[in-house]
Amino acid sequence: MASPRLKDMYSKDIVPSLKEKFQYSSIMQVPKVTKVVINKGIGAAVADKKLVDVGVEELTTITGQQAVPTIAKNSISNFKLRDGMPIGAKVTLRGDKMYEFMDRLLNIALPRVRDFRGVKDKGFDGRGNYTLGVKEQIIFPEISIDKVNKITGMDITFVTTANTDEESYELLKALGMPFASGKKQD
Repeated sequence: MASPRLKDMYSKDIVPSLKEKFQYSSIMQVPKVTKVVINKGIGAAVADKKLVDVGVEELTTITGQQAVPTIAKNSISNFKLRDGMPIGAKVTLRGDKMYEFMDRLLNIALPRVRDFRGVKDKGFDGRGNYTLGVKEQIIFPEISIDKVNKITGMDITFVTTANTDEESYELLKALGMPFASGKKQD
């Protein structure tokens, strides 16, 4: 099986350009994406347990890897939430599946967002990781609009080996992340 297009682009084009830009002494210092975590919180799952199963199924369809339900760690009486209740779904992608998902997200799903003008560059955490919020799961072509009874969002976190947000920004921009503004502000 051929390796993913984005992975080839990373090793052939992005590694040399980032090595030159940040003056790394070795290609092992060049930041890379280690994993992509997709997390979907389902608040209405407190009342209806089937919504978690639907969320797990949707994430599994979108990513091509089995998603798992997330469990509440604390009880919050105001939300009728008990410790141990399933309240969401998540999936962690690494390796080829991660590159395949990123390719689909950047080139197919994000351009399908209504009034899309690029993603904000405010989602960096200070340690080189980037989180992107998606409001609708129907931007992914794998999801059939006819079968969706509730439009829900999800958080997509790109975990990188970058030491700073600037390095992470340049890495994601080189991979094709459509950032809205020209230059990242600190």
